[in-house]
Amino acid sequence: MADATPQGEGQHVVTIAGASMIADLAGALYWPDQRLLVVADLHLEKGSSFATRGVLLPPYDTLATLGQLSAVIARFDPKTVIALGDSFHDGEAHDRLSVANRDHLAALQARRDWIWIVGNHDPELPCALGGTVASELAIGAISFRHEPTGAHGEIAGHLHPKARIAARGRAIERRCFASDGERLVMPSFGAYTGGLSIRDAAFLRVFGAPGFHAHVLGDRQLYTVAAARCC
Repeated sequence: MADATPQGEGQHVVTIAGASMIADLAGALYWPDQRLLVVADLHLEKGSSFATRGVLLPPYDTLATLGQLSAVIARFDPKTVIALGDSFHDGEAHDRLSVANRDHLAALQARRDWIWIVGNHDPELPCALGGTVASELAIGAISFRHEPTGAHGEIAGHLHPKARIAARGRAIERRCFASDGERLVMPSFGAYTGGLSIRDAAFLRVFGAPGFHAHVLGDRQLYTVAAARCC
């Protein structure tokens, strides 16, 4: 990736409003001091949602997403997990979970605090899912919510940031963390989720200036590149 700085194998330390966190290659964020894992935009049951409208996709997105989440949880063993909204693709998606996927989710929640932040796709979540439902959450100077507002210390999702970078005569497009050190927008974690270019005006409204960076998810490591250098 041209003009990109490689980071350590699979992980990279980022600082948000003075708090040091680990950006993981899977698209999750871990806060060691709090033993807190953050993921955004799982969009579980997106495949089955499309199927109800006649658009047939392989019905394995929930299985793949929960499998990836299980691997991240095993890697960090967090005390708390925050899912930053749009965890389910629509208001009935949790009812369409298979028994196996429901049991898988329950196993991931066992022995840890689990917080569901509501999103625009899932504004109402049932208590039967387990965990705690909240509109947003603050821990010290850090605030967690679904839709970014640009506030200092904010960690949000919703925008599904991706970066397009020129490399070896072609363009590579990958998911990324977008951050200026004071706030951060998470990449989408779901298997079937798309993305929005960090050059879109929506990111300028969040960061207020083009001087933020993309921490890009490569094949084996993360790369940091100035947003202004993305295509």
